Amino acid sequence: MQRELQLRIVSGVILAAVVLAATWYGGFVFRLVASLIALLVYYEWTSIIRLHERDIQANAIGWLGQVAVAAATLAGETGYAVGLLALFTVVTVARSLFRAGTWWSPVGVVYAGMTGIALAEIRGDDAVGFVAMLFIFAVVWATDILAYFVGRSIGGPKLAPAISPGKTWSGAIGGAVSAVIAGTAVAYAFFPSVGWGIALVALLLSVCSQAGDLFESFIKRRFGVKDSSHLIPGHGGVMDRVDGLIFACFAAFLLAIVLALAKNGDAASLSSLLLDV
Repeated sequence: MQRELQLRIVSGVILAAVVLAATWYGGFVFRLVASLIALLVYYEWTSIIRLHERDIQANAIGWLGQVAVAAATLAGETGYAVGLLALFTVVTVARSLFRAGTWWSPVGVVYAGMTGIALAEIRGDDAVGFVAMLFIFAVVWATDILAYFVGRSIGGPKLAPAISPGKTWSGAIGGAVSAVIAGTAVAYAFFPSVGWGIALVALLLSVCSQAGDLFESFIKRRFGVKDSSHLIPGHGGVMDRVDGLIFACFAAFLLAIVLALAKNGDAASLSSLLLDV
């Protein structure tokens, strides 16, 4: 157990260092990391649902779509990336509908493809994107850490016993409160004039982060898998580490788009809209 804990700590520190360094550099470096994460998530998704065994053709179509979306994301062409994702989603949905394929295939296409797009677009190429990613990291990490410790300390009613027996309502609330504090602190540290609405954004992203964690737990339970893979020593797979981050980024990305539409796109980036609340 002691060796496993040491392995988890070392792996966690290395992963955090790589992600934070890529976030600092931004641009192509971060888009590369975002695209790689998306491809690894899709690899783990198809492995969990055993798509390569159940439907070879659907697996090939899905991989073609993910590579195309990742290439567009890497090139910084978000519009093309979204268009390609929509195209391959329609193709896989149509195939599931008319060829009696598994519906988990199009879900995985959207889940993995949107991961890379949302991460890359939120970070962008400017300093505001850097702060926006730090804000999201603070919210997600605070949620994960405090939910665990508060839940272990207080206990109480289970949050979703059929999906994840270890999670409690006390942990969920403790994680959400700490996320609001951590996210707001990061935002105010860089932008002292940020509005009070940033606390509501942090709360929303914390709830979505916990939903992402439960979603992955449901998928693994549904297919009888303990870890999404064994790519990360002591931690399992990539999905096991970024499940909450994925849903939080989805929510942040969609929220920024809604705010952009409400303001007629009058902003330098989606990240600036996210922090301008």
